[in-house]
Amino acid sequence: MNTPSENPSIILSDDVTIAGNLTPLIFFSDGTLRWSNGGDERRLILEKEVLGVSIDGSRIILRCVVENGGGGGFLCCATTETLVRKSFVFQLPDDSVTVWFQKLREFLDSLGRPKRLLVLVNPYGGQKAALKIFVDIVKPLLKDAETEFTLKETRYQLHAKEIASELDLTKYDGIVCVSGDGVVVEVINGLLQRDDWETAIKIPLGVIPAGTGNGVAKSLLDLVGEPCSAFNATLAILRGHRRSLDVATVSQGNTRFFSVLMLAWGLVADIDIESEKWRWMGSARLDLYAVKRILNLRKYNGRFHFVPASGFEDYAEKMSQEAASFQDVPFGSSSNTQTGAQENGYVGPNLNLEKLNWRTIEGPFISVWIHNVPWGSEDAMPAPDAKFSDGCVDVVIFKNGSKLGLLSLMTQLGNGNHVKSPHVLYFKVKAFVLEPGTRTDDPSKGGIIDCDGEVLARGNGTYKCDEKSLMSYDKLVVTVDQALATLFSPPA
Repeated sequence: MNTPSENPSIILSDDVTIAGNLTPLIFFSDGTLRWSNGGDERRLILEKEVLGVSIDGSRIILRCVVENGGGGGFLCCATTETLVRKSFVFQLPDDSVTVWFQKLREFLDSLGRPKRLLVLVNPYGGQKAALKIFVDIVKPLLKDAETEFTLKETRYQLHAKEIASELDLTKYDGIVCVSGDGVVVEVINGLLQRDDWETAIKIPLGVIPAGTGNGVAKSLLDLVGEPCSAFNATLAILRGHRRSLDVATVSQGNTRFFSVLMLAWGLVADIDIESEKWRWMGSARLDLYAVKRILNLRKYNGRFHFVPASGFEDYAEKMSQEAASFQDVPFGSSSNTQTGAQENGYVGPNLNLEKLNWRTIEGPFISVWIHNVPWGSEDAMPAPDAKFSDGCVDVVIFKNGSKLGLLSLMTQLGNGNHVKSPHVLYFKVKAFVLEPGTRTDDPSKGGIIDCDGEVLARGNGTYKCDEKSLMSYDKLVVTVDQALATLFSPPA
């Protein structure tokens, strides 16, 4: 990020008129503009505050985003609580205006901001407000930044995956998802099934919160202390900063799914999927259904095999007497050695699974919850220590606890304090195998495996168990490829 330096050099200086006042305007090499207004010094930082510049006769117009109440110029429109779009108009001498315009444009172009974006809008997600969010908030900012865009609405499930798998990527500098987390996941799965996946997965992805969960957008913006809003998320995209993202490969035989957010089995998956019948309530459905599900608590038999991340090698023994070294991990029909490429797309990281240091935790479990980023939704932070590109996923396991205690834990999800409970196992892994089992109270019924908000597998007797799912309710092998994908991100 370009920030004002202590001794920047002067690129240009001229007497200009702004808001009817004549004042010296100075453009510094660090990308700062300075002038006076009624005796008060004013300043604009191009990298941080200026989206676009245009010329109108002898006037230079800077389209900016500034803190509410800051600066001069005229107000374009009110937006969020702390930021507003504002234009600054400088009247320059006729013989200087073209030079100023060229120098300002050159500086903005040097920042590597996206010029051409594909925007995918999911009109059905969350409370079906994505299109309105795009029109009211996203589109005006794109126009301010003079960013060309192609708009496509997703019409059905996996439509975004189809678009990404067939897209001519040479036409775009990034793909923006105005949606919840589901469209982002579909796009990554579409990019990774391409023959040119190694090139395709490098295209930056932008996430604008417009769904129910918005875990990826919340994690990105919260990292720098910004609110999870469409306005802030759009600014992060337009400013062009990037961050790497781990991608987890979920395998069962030759079937694969690529995950970027979470995988859940047990209580959390039951809440997420079974509460879909209350989707009209928005995100409140999850809180209310959590109470319903905890009061009618289920436990599931099964086993969780894992490769501990660095620093967690001895954690298994410390957290449970049931955890021990495990040498014969049941990979099933999955290949023990994953390769990095094949003719029809990516198949997972290059790992020899048999030679890794496996551990095992025996069930029964209330819930097994895996997270790749800290936030699962705008008000739930299951994995407070999760990183975007550390090559690991964070594991949150509930094995024991009273119903009242579980209700209390759910109220602590907003600040991540639930991981401090003695009833919660929280640690990092490089790979794992989940062996899901039946309910302890009814061996004829299984559970639901939820991955990034979609059902990956359903056991017998579960909600909508007759619907087809991608995988069977059986062993899953999950590996992590560090920093495989790229996100547009606010600057650190």
